[in-house]
Amino acid sequence: VYNEKVTEYIEKAQPSLQPILNHIRELVHKTNKDVEEKIKWGMPHFDYKGMYCGIAAMKQHCGFGFWKAGLLKDPENFIAKGEDAGMGSFGRITSLKDLPPDKALIDFLKQAKDLNDNDIKTEARPKKEKAELILPDAAFKVLQKNKKANTTFQNFSPSQRRDYIEWIVEAKTEATRGKRFETMLQWLEEGKTRHWKYQTK
Repeated sequence: VYNEKVTEYIEKAQPSLQPILNHIRELVHKTNKDVEEKIKWGMPHFDYKGMYCGIAAMKQHCGFGFWKAGLLKDPENFIAKGEDAGMGSFGRITSLKDLPPDKALIDFLKQAKDLNDNDIKTEARPKKEKAELILPDAAFKVLQKNKKANTTFQNFSPSQRRDYIEWIVEAKTEATRGKRFETMLQWLEEGKTRHWKYQTK
């Protein structure tokens, strides 16, 4: 099923990328006539019994990715790995030459269809335990001297404390870190969480 919103998305892409996106789109429909087009997370997706594959247009390149790329048989190593995998299953695509041959793409599309037909799911990634973050010693000593702010901080949940610590630790300069710490103390004195501005009243 074609979707006008996907057509509009492709028409808004850079002219050099439109032939690539249209080629992929037609190949998907040619291989799997039961595909349904949708816009998800602002990008075109092709659904078939669940997530199937999708395309995305950037300023200078586009991407094409399979939802279950890790389960596809790829004897010729067309599917991107490592850092390139973040650009989709085939890395940065700037021309039709960057795509695998149609024969290989059709094979991937058929494999992906079979996976969804047989309800084969990708393995859930084990959740990584977040290492405990600690305020720098100097900041911690200042916080302890501010009884009101320290009480608020200690009464927060671990995730609320982490929000503040990450904000301080991730500052790129000492000046920024200092300003953030001053703001943190002020907000803590007022009993506010790091993201209080975004909380519904």
